[in-house]
Amino acid sequence: MKVLVTGANGYIGLRLITSLLDAGYEVLAMVRNKNRFPLSAYQDWGDKIQVIEGDFLKPDSLPELGMIQDVKVAYYLLHSMGTGKKFAAKESACAHNFIQWIDPVAPSQIVYLGGIAPEDAVLSEHLESRSEVARILGSMKTPLTTLRASIIVGSGSASFEIIRDLVEKLPVMSTPRWTRTKCQPIAIRNVIGYLIGVIKPEVQNQTLGENFDIGSEATMTYQEMLEGYAAVRGLKRWILPVPFLSPKLSAYWLYFMTATSFPLARALVGSLHLETTCGDTRIRSIVPQELLSYEESISLALSKIAQNRIPSAWYDSMASGRLDLRHIQNVQVPEHGVLEDSREMVLAAPRDEVIDAVWRLGGKAGWPSMDWAWHLRGTMDKMVGGAGMRRGRRDIHDLRPGDALDFWRVVMADRKCGRLILYAEMKLPGEAWLEFNISEDKIRQRAVFRPKGLLGRLYWASTYPFHLIIFPRMLKVLTMGWKEKALT
Repeated sequence: MKVLVTGANGYIGLRLITSLLDAGYEVLAMVRNKNRFPLSAYQDWGDKIQVIEGDFLKPDSLPELGMIQDVKVAYYLLHSMGTGKKFAAKESACAHNFIQWIDPVAPSQIVYLGGIAPEDAVLSEHLESRSEVARILGSMKTPLTTLRASIIVGSGSASFEIIRDLVEKLPVMSTPRWTRTKCQPIAIRNVIGYLIGVIKPEVQNQTLGENFDIGSEATMTYQEMLEGYAAVRGLKRWILPVPFLSPKLSAYWLYFMTATSFPLARALVGSLHLETTCGDTRIRSIVPQELLSYEESISLALSKIAQNRIPSAWYDSMASGRLDLRHIQNVQVPEHGVLEDSREMVLAAPRDEVIDAVWRLGGKAGWPSMDWAWHLRGTMDKMVGGAGMRRGRRDIHDLRPGDALDFWRVVMADRKCGRLILYAEMKLPGEAWLEFNISEDKIRQRAVFRPKGLLGRLYWASTYPFHLIIFPRMLKVLTMGWKEKALT
């Protein structure tokens, strides 16, 4: 059976696609930009996966119906919550354009992942938008199955990252009163289980046209979630709720204390005073699975690989220590709540030579732009107890995941795909990544920083002028193959 996954590059989408392929489904992954989808990671599945391109905010960009005529199930995983004040209008437009596009194909089922919205309550813009999208999708002739979740717990999710930031950084927290609001968190593993479970032929007749609340068995307050995370980490934290933080001040509090963006913080805070607990638990008997507790969910997210700071979109097989290369290639540098310097340039040398140049970075070869500045930064790091540049690299030509590279750690090194991800192990007020993607004709370079509070944002502002000098020069030299500094 062929399945369409919209939002295929997203946090849920990438995880869902791998699980669908493992379950034997054919997948049509829909993204706005094919170049950003890690198709090479799925080469073991051959033609079981195809990628199509289209933007539901631009109807003219959507693929012709012939490309989706054999789709039987479509997942709608699109949202615009972090894009600013007009996100609700964008979400509504996307939903309308989606049904106008896919309705003529008449698949047997649409599956939508939304949010739990309490009945008889004045909803926040966030939850109202989710409910409106469900209403729009429900107006089409294809039956809609809606799964409504509260807080999704998993490495890389917005909720998990906010909780992690708060607990890791603040021994004492004066928290807004919404931290006493009840919710029903659910592990990302269980979310994927439900998403796949509702389309199985043996239960499909029970899920078509239905709405289901999904959550773990335990009801918790946000304060209990903070305390639960601290307990798993073995940290002692004091939480002092205060009554005087307005929603706007709460949004600023999250913005400065965590890595989240202000638009996302504002959208989230608007919903946090509303209880999001499961009122309908029929799904548990229709799609039975072992529901992880909150503590188990946190433990999985803080597994060995996660604690080694491999970036967002870790997979269950990775989190359990069973490393599957098909999955690790899907690793994504975080895009939520980060600051970045992104550049792209046409290759001036053959692709293989450019890949060789990128794989030669650091160690004795040095860095192709202002090498003295990299060493100065390493010296500064060493003075405050960091590793500095003294580690060098294991091999002058070869890189493997886990290798040290000066003050970086290699997270991913896929020569065939032309993709290298480095994670900074310097002493920083935040987390930093350097990513290279080399296609057939271009190289894309991204420096990404996830700040810890105000100090992290000030650090980025102070170093950004140097980025404007170092990174363009480095990219230009790499596009030419960096032959002048090659080592034999």
